[in-house]
Amino acid sequence: MRGSHFAALLTAVLLSPIQDSLATSVFRCVDANGHVTFTRHGCKSDQEQHLQDARNHTPSSGKAIPLANTPKRPKPATSQEDLVIVGQHDDGCGNLISSSERRQAIIRQEIRSGMSRADVESSLGKPDRITRQNGRQRYYYDDKRGKRQQINFDEAGCVKK
Repeated sequence: MRGSHFAALLTAVLLSPIQDSLATSVFRCVDANGHVTFTRHGCKSDQEQHLQDARNHTPSSGKAIPLANTPKRPKPATSQEDLVIVGQHDDGCGNLISSSERRQAIIRQEIRSGMSRADVESSLGKPDRITRQNGRQRYYYDDKRGKRQQINFDEAGCVKK
């Protein structure tokens, strides 16, 4: 008896129309204000209804799926005008020396106008003595060979020669 039930069930399944299990009906509903809603149950009576194709094609099914077309941006027009620098880095010392000149001076242990206290300390190390007078600072360095060096800074903390 069980065998006949199984055979009847198998026959019913094989003879029934095959449905695309990946397809479903999706409705696109647009109200009077242009608000869009997607639903499987249909739209309200005051909304415009469109049936959407919501099939998920299996990979390698041979059907091409179109990709979104991005608008091409026009190439900017080239001009022969001079380059204008709108913003520039301010080192706080009036940009008297460029960054490459600053690096070279630090490497060579040279002190130049426009360097900051941090630049001087990077070049020569911590000073042996510091004095302050009228908002200005002086760094004093004593060399092992007896050579003394004094570096004067202005109110902004920049080397002043």
